[in-house]
Amino acid sequence: MPTEHGRGSGPAEAPLTPPDTPAPSHAERAHTLVAGRGVGTLGTLSLDPAGYPYGSFVTFALDGPDPVFLISRLAAHTQHLEADPRASLLVAEEVAPGADPLAAGRVTLVGPCARLEEDASAREAFLAAHANAAYYVDFTDFAFWKLRVEAVRYIGGYGRMSWVDVEGWRAAEPDPIAPHAAGIVQHMNEDHADALVAYARAFTRATDAEAATMAGIDRFGFELSVATPKGPRPARLAFDAPIASPTEARKALVALVKKARAALET
Repeated sequence: MPTEHGRGSGPAEAPLTPPDTPAPSHAERAHTLVAGRGVGTLGTLSLDPAGYPYGSFVTFALDGPDPVFLISRLAAHTQHLEADPRASLLVAEEVAPGADPLAAGRVTLVGPCARLEEDASAREAFLAAHANAAYYVDFTDFAFWKLRVEAVRYIGGYGRMSWVDVEGWRAAEPDPIAPHAAGIVQHMNEDHADALVAYARAFTRATDAEAATMAGIDRFGFELSVATPKGPRPARLAFDAPIASPTEARKALVALVKKARAALET
């Protein structure tokens, strides 16, 4: 099945940067998105004869590769799971006001969801993510449930989607830059617009770039939206080596802008 949207019958423009530029895998992107959120939509099968899908807003935490929930047996979704364990969890990236929600990332995890008995790991993971749950964690009608992931659907916005290999999902780790990415992006866009243009002109096909904004950053590199005479174009640039902290990100970005300016002066 295709994993990208068609763009009409006209000639396709060459990408601004090579398509094999190092980047997180879809498994890594999906895991990072889910690990960075604590809320989602739990899908269960209702008890009515037709068995319609039923969506509930829930809090969750990852216990390894699997999400865990602290839910009451009084809730409709808990009663559904007791009758049929088939479930899904939809986790969506937070969308800024005015932004296109369909350009944001989302992940759907699918698998059986079962009640856990005295699971210390699940308890620790959930309370670490939701400290306010401590006041009701020991209520007799609440229990921990775990969705054992058997399928993963990742959509990273327009043109980026796939069914993620489950073993890849289980082996993936959240990107270490993710908790700091928004701050780095904001800083670069507000204070270093000239550096972003230099990156675009020196390291992409957009040698005539009029402006550029950073759209995202991860341990392998960063995404740009480049303003060209023909309109905005996406581009991706890679670091010389993976980074793991904001300090390393700053050093890598400074080193890269020095290289860009040197290249533009020759």
